[in-house]
Amino acid sequence: MPHSAPIVSDLAARDMAERFNRPDFNRWAARARATGGCAQPVHIRGRVEYRDPLTDALLHSYSTAGEPGGALRVACKSRRASRCPSCAETYRADTYQLVRAGLVGGKGVPASVSAHPAAFVTLTAPSFGPVHSRRTGTGGAVTSCHPRRNGGTCPHGRPVSCTLRHSTDDPRLGQPLCPDCFDYPGAVLWNAHAPELWRRFTLAFRRYIARSAGLRATEMREVLTVSFAKVAEYQRRGLVHFHAVIRLDGPAGPDAPPPGWATLDLLKAAVDHAAGAVTVNTPAAGGVPAKTHTWGVQIDVRPITATGELTDTAVAGYIAKYATKAAECVGTLDRRIRATDDLADLPVSGHARRLIAECLRLAEVDDFASMRLAEWAHMLGFRGHFSTKSRHYSTTLGRLRADRIEHNRREHAEITTGRLPFDDDAVLAISHWRYLGQGMTPGEALLTAAITGKPLARVDPSGS
Repeated sequence: MPHSAPIVSDLAARDMAERFNRPDFNRWAARARATGGCAQPVHIRGRVEYRDPLTDALLHSYSTAGEPGGALRVACKSRRASRCPSCAETYRADTYQLVRAGLVGGKGVPASVSAHPAAFVTLTAPSFGPVHSRRTGTGGAVTSCHPRRNGGTCPHGRPVSCTLRHSTDDPRLGQPLCPDCFDYPGAVLWNAHAPELWRRFTLAFRRYIARSAGLRATEMREVLTVSFAKVAEYQRRGLVHFHAVIRLDGPAGPDAPPPGWATLDLLKAAVDHAAGAVTVNTPAAGGVPAKTHTWGVQIDVRPITATGELTDTAVAGYIAKYATKAAECVGTLDRRIRATDDLADLPVSGHARRLIAECLRLAEVDDFASMRLAEWAHMLGFRGHFSTKSRHYSTTLGRLRADRIEHNRREHAEITTGRLPFDDDAVLAISHWRYLGQGMTPGEALLTAAITGKPLARVDPSGS
């Protein structure tokens, strides 16, 4: 079994033995392999009939009645590594291929795209109060967190100085030096408006490029296209920041080079201008003063090259890694807050608890109702997509999934239906499916990990 062997309870051991000794175990194990070791498989019941579209003759049929428990298990396809390591790895690999194709070609993108100006851009959140952080000096040595020679205390009587040299796994990292000084309403509202800040950033970026070239926006589309792929990452303090690949193309996208004046220097200048130019305002409401939301002062723009400090492989790997994560590093939940949840009993950090509480409080304020803060409280107010791309950047995740399905169909016999004696695109498929549940028992999770060699994931007892 991969990694260190887990401690198996008596209940899990009996459950595992019972599943192993069933006459349909081999069929169950085959489905576990077919789903790639999915930790939260979806259970469906139903049937599918393949009929000749001209004569209505039945060509082939399949029913889940012959499956273990009368249900078919299919992969959950979650992107969250905390939910399903197996499906998240597939999502990570697809994202890697998508990002890398936009830098070096492949997947329908010409290799000449590697000569287009491209940069790795990081946009961060502003400060909402000092937090514990791991700092390093110029030589790479870890330095004191918040040294203040004559710091004294904050208005709440807590020290404003921290001379500790935090380790990478110190649970205090990201926690405020003084929770009562931290601007929790501002942090939540910033997270909620981060997607709008990004949208305005992209508009300001394009306008700056057009002005620099002496073009109107409509004229620029005829000579240059701005392409990007972006991922959102949570910092330990509970604020999102964005990593993006921004590339300058010709008018048709990656198939044509950009004009000669579209350089890396222009790209960097456009990022610096757009990041400082855009704002989003929120009104005074719910005891929160009116706020103007901006990007933080830490803006990073680094060129992407084939052999330099930041390569296409490194960028694709970095973005793909964060595409499978959410706010878990902050110490919050990876599921929605339920109406039956007691906030005081949730297994979250104190900092995350206050951010969640602020989301729930502001959700009751009419001026903030459209932000759906209660629905996204587990995400600390952020409700945007974690990974997005512009239309011309490269291929799509849907296309990559379709190609993988077609490859598997050619290379492997379908476990559920067997090899069909006809092209199923030329027949009429009539399906009837019903959702039954999701997840595995502890014993099934142990067996799946042993069969597939995939990491043992957390089992959701409400799943199956």
